[in-house]
Amino acid sequence: MTATGGSGRKPRRFGTHLVLVMLLITLPVIGLISAMDYRQVEEALIAEEDLLREQTEKSVVQSIHLVDAGLKLFDSTLDRRMQEGFDPVFAEYERVGRNPGEMDLSRVKEELGGEMDIYIINESGVIEYTTYPPDLGLDFREIPYFYDRITEIRFGDAFAADRVLAEPASGRLRKYAYMPSPDHRYLFELGLICTAVETDRFDPKYETLKEDLMRLNPSLEGIRIFDCYGRLINATDSESPTDPAAINPVAREVFEEKQDRTIADPAAGRFTRYILVDLSAPDSPSDTSRVVELNYSTALLDARLAEMRLSHILLAVFAGMIACCIAVPVSWQITRPIRDIVDDVNRIARGNLDHRIRVSTGTEFTRLEESIGTMIDSLKGNIRRLRASEETTREYSTRLQDLVRERTADLEESNRTATLFLDIMVHDINNANTIAIGYTRFLADTLEGERQEMTGKMLSQLEQSSEIIGCVATLREAQNGAALKQVDLDRVIRTQVANHPAIRIRYEGREVSVLADDLLSEVFANLIGNAVKFGGPAVEVTIRVEEHGEEALVSVEDTGPGIPDAMKDSLFRRFRRGEGSLAGAGLGLYICRMLITRYGGEIRADDRVEGRPECGAAIRFTLRKAPGK
Repeated sequence: MTATGGSGRKPRRFGTHLVLVMLLITLPVIGLISAMDYRQVEEALIAEEDLLREQTEKSVVQSIHLVDAGLKLFDSTLDRRMQEGFDPVFAEYERVGRNPGEMDLSRVKEELGGEMDIYIINESGVIEYTTYPPDLGLDFREIPYFYDRITEIRFGDAFAADRVLAEPASGRLRKYAYMPSPDHRYLFELGLICTAVETDRFDPKYETLKEDLMRLNPSLEGIRIFDCYGRLINATDSESPTDPAAINPVAREVFEEKQDRTIADPAAGRFTRYILVDLSAPDSPSDTSRVVELNYSTALLDARLAEMRLSHILLAVFAGMIACCIAVPVSWQITRPIRDIVDDVNRIARGNLDHRIRVSTGTEFTRLEESIGTMIDSLKGNIRRLRASEETTREYSTRLQDLVRERTADLEESNRTATLFLDIMVHDINNANTIAIGYTRFLADTLEGERQEMTGKMLSQLEQSSEIIGCVATLREAQNGAALKQVDLDRVIRTQVANHPAIRIRYEGREVSVLADDLLSEVFANLIGNAVKFGGPAVEVTIRVEEHGEEALVSVEDTGPGIPDAMKDSLFRRFRRGEGSLAGAGLGLYICRMLITRYGGEIRADDRVEGRPECGAAIRFTLRKAPGK
């Protein structure tokens, strides 16, 4: 077994080769099993971390929207007070011959109780005179969207109330309002400083929000909230919206681009998420949107992965050592008959010719069988140890699955609670809107002149709020996924036509049964409502139903202003609003597309007269016909 070859190099023993072969087979198998199990655990941990981060970001957006909703309620109570505050300003402007440089703004401020600052903005969008020195000389041309809005107000004749805003340095709440000068050369602005009690009651509690979110997500290291200028909320010493030292350029870019952004720093084990929370309103000059900066650390996930990696490596090393311990005695047992033969041959070679080689056919096979049995027993022991290792790994995986199920159950419970709160909000807000609409209509009938016009605007906003609540309720009902059934399309259309007696609607159809549910009427209600909203009370609506094989093609056409070609592809997206003052919340057509898609059909926007958008719009969609009985 160890004789020297002709090259003079001593060859390896057969037993050594046998041990190496066994290890080359066993160790890769152990390593492969360990690597595959680690990969599964790693994917599960990463998926859990991603789900927790997604829930954290949703919670941020929902919480800020709730805070802003409460601030809006307080906001509307100050409008009348702000409008009455312009009377002394106009009186002083006329007294000095419409020369703002001669106006005694300090005296006017005292006349207003000392709680309102006065700003005079010239035609170039610059604050030329003010009782609040930090804003003197502020150029709104550096904020294009705001400059366009105040220019529109300056050329108009109406009072414009702005949102309640928090000053970045002091954190005080301040309410702004605007009115143009009689000669439209200047725009007067009033800034009401809210009292300490009002500030304490209505100031957004962002610090509490931060603490709650950081308790929810251990990987969250910090949260910062910026306004539309990129300034840190309640954490900067500068009041100026154009001070470079107080502006976060990334937050400003996220606001301008209306696109969330992720900045990763793999070397430091961190990444930052910038999320835009859109709080803009078409009737408010200022944009109260927020940009939330979430700083995540991957240290916790990396530590857990490192711990799992180390445990798998130790397990693989331990299994490899066991394999080595088993391979040596097994190799010795297999090669023992060959060593006996070699020993006998060596004795004969040394001259002991009488020594007999211990070779016997029956005996040799028996010994070989014994050696094979020993090897099999050793392999069985190795397999038992591997199975024990697998059982340990499986128990760990089971514990991890239990933990994931617990987390999933918690998330489902949170989702059910959020759904319950949403249902309660939809019900209570809708009831409140119904009562408010009734009282507002009563006021509109009893008031006259400008007050009646203001009441009409208020009624319009309440009705729009009620419409949004209705859309949310429809979305909730549609997402419950009721089973499709056979629906009489003709009866649904005739019912909707009867529900709009004041509209000229021509129906050209036939009796067709389609696969849908009770929400199909919402499609026609939204489409007819859009036609009246944009086409006015004199609009003419035509509804056609045509059969094409296994489908029914429905067309809802109107003689309104039509849909521009550039808007047709994106018209059915969620929150995609139309153009002009009549645009709604952007949910009606999204609901139509969602329902038609669920029914197995397609919906598109066309021209009533092909190639001539100005002649009216046509919304066409298909529905699957119900199979015959």
